[in-house]
Amino acid sequence: MNSNENLFQKEEKFFFRTYKRLPLDIERGEGCYLFARDGKRYLDFFGGLAVNALGYNHPRINKAIQDQLQKYIHLSNFYVQEPQVRVAEQLIAITGFNRIFFSNSGTEAIEGALKLARKWGKKNGKTHLIGLSNSFHGRTMGALSLTERQKYREGYEPFLPDISHVKYNDVQELRSAVNEQTLGVVLEFIQGEGGIYVVSPAFAAALMELRDRFGFLIVADEIQSGIGRTGKFFGFEHFGMKPDIVVIAKAIGGGLPLGAFMGNDRVADVFTYGTHGTTFGGNPVACAAALAVLEEIVEKNFMKKAEEIGEYLKGQFGSLQRAFPALVKEVRGFGCMLGIELTREGQPIVDELQNRGFLVNCTNTNVLRFLPPYIVTREHCDSLVQELREIFGGL
Repeated sequence: MNSNENLFQKEEKFFFRTYKRLPLDIERGEGCYLFARDGKRYLDFFGGLAVNALGYNHPRINKAIQDQLQKYIHLSNFYVQEPQVRVAEQLIAITGFNRIFFSNSGTEAIEGALKLARKWGKKNGKTHLIGLSNSFHGRTMGALSLTERQKYREGYEPFLPDISHVKYNDVQELRSAVNEQTLGVVLEFIQGEGGIYVVSPAFAAALMELRDRFGFLIVADEIQSGIGRTGKFFGFEHFGMKPDIVVIAKAIGGGLPLGAFMGNDRVADVFTYGTHGTTFGGNPVACAAALAVLEEIVEKNFMKKAEEIGEYLKGQFGSLQRAFPALVKEVRGFGCMLGIELTREGQPIVDELQNRGFLVNCTNTNVLRFLPPYIVTREHCDSLVQELREIFGGL
């Protein structure tokens, strides 16, 4: 591979055409920056799709990985493994849930959470799951069955039975949909791929009231919004409630593949030996990295930092909205999970930002999505906003 051109040609030749790659050959990362092989530096507000919560090449994460590599890389889940147990202990202490299961990814954790919910429902005479419109829960068949957006579902039918969808934040539709047969409602309290849409207080209140009345489970997908990204450990904490099952991934592994689902006392005893499992889930190297992530976030109060920098950046985005009301429709989100909804397609703006050395993402066609590391500074934010102001002014 003597040139970038050869690298991209080989990617085109060897891979299924599932990813529309960015035209960048990244050589290394440091802090909030990525460096391309041609020497150009990029300020990353994309954060590896919310994975790199503490940026790139973090010394504490690197050391944890290196130390574990010298012990063992894999044992299998026939063995108790110290890194797994220590991460589980930390997560349960932080969150107050009762039990945990480690997976390799978010979509796999969703599948496990579905199995847990179904098995609970079998014992309690409940069969029907409800997802929300505009949702995204992953690429596997159970996750796709919950995901309502047609662009992800088309061609993969039929989906799992006994799953329906209600409109996001439509309280009346939710009330009409649930009954004694309702097994659970699965939702992102802050939709990521859907465009940083946030659950309304009225919808959250209705959901809690209906759970009390009908006894179903609330399953929170915190794959993107969890692990402190929104200024709280979980996104649902902004709404004063606690689900029965929560699903996490992305930031927890510090860049290595790791996911998990946790449950409260209602589901703590549902699984028995042999009823669920995984070969690689909870890999000890990934768990060592996860422990470093959790300790760093807690000890250095990065949730508070994410909240503060998010408030600042959201305020700066608000100034853009006031300056360009015909272009900026709405600013949404919390902490280091923000979106700017535009009145036009966002990809050309993303492309121009990339030309100027800034990496962001466009989702749901017209929403600029910002998922920076929690170590991002006000100076970083100011430089991004200045570029956006210049781009918006030239449209």
